Amino acid sequence: MSFRAWHSVLRMGDTTVGRILKETVEILWEELHPLHMPLPTTESLKSNAKEFENVWNFPHVVGCLDGKHIRVVCPTNSGAIFFNHKKYFSVVLQGLVDANSKFITVDMGGFGKQSDGATFLASDLFCFIDGKRLIFPEPDFLPHSNVTAPYVMLGDEAYPLLPYLMKPYERNSLTDRRRNFNERLSRARKPVECAFRILYSKWRIISKATETEVELADNIVKCICVLHNTIIKKEGVERQLTYVAVQSKYVAWE
Repeated sequence: MSFRAWHSVLRMGDTTVGRILKETVEILWEELHPLHMPLPTTESLKSNAKEFENVWNFPHVVGCLDGKHIRVVCPTNSGAIFFNHKKYFSVVLQGLVDANSKFITVDMGGFGKQSDGATFLASDLFCFIDGKRLIFPEPDFLPHSNVTAPYVMLGDEAYPLLPYLMKPYERNSLTDRRRNFNERLSRARKPVECAFRILYSKWRIISKATETEVELADNIVKCICVLHNTIIKKEGVERQLTYVAVQSKYVAWE
């Protein structure tokens, strides 16, 4: 619903409605994010990794990373910088998500034209990791093994391969073993896909182009993400997982 439509319902000017919305989302973010989306610590990342191993059968994963295009009306004098490969104008929500589909961190403001990898390299998350404000747990032994491996985030093919960011093998170099690894990595990234789907199904405002300035659109989406975390913390999350044995003799969650 547009501000003009709310103006009729609330009997207020559309400018007043816009100002109230702006103040509300800013206050909700400032009050809730220290409680429900604080800056992760080394200990909390290690706890996330244990949860990923228990639920998704993939060790040493502190979170899975992905980007989502949020539709906006073309900003004035912006050229094509917000125009994405899907043929509409957008800003990018980048989310790092835990095993329960809660957002660990969110970054808003990436241009629609950017790839997920470019959005990550321009994000606060990358700056925090690069500046040692966010410190990953020290490398440790993999379960039931004497092999030492680092703790990592999981990304898709669009992300760069870094010591703390794991991505699938390229499709033109797949063997049976690499294909199996890619399938397990893809399955372990389901929480971030579920998080975005929950946002779109529950908060219908982002299912169409947000008719505000880009800065306000960013703040609205950040507010939605922290409300998403608040609801999951209060109500929990329901999983529908089936324990199966696959042909490769691995046992996995589907």
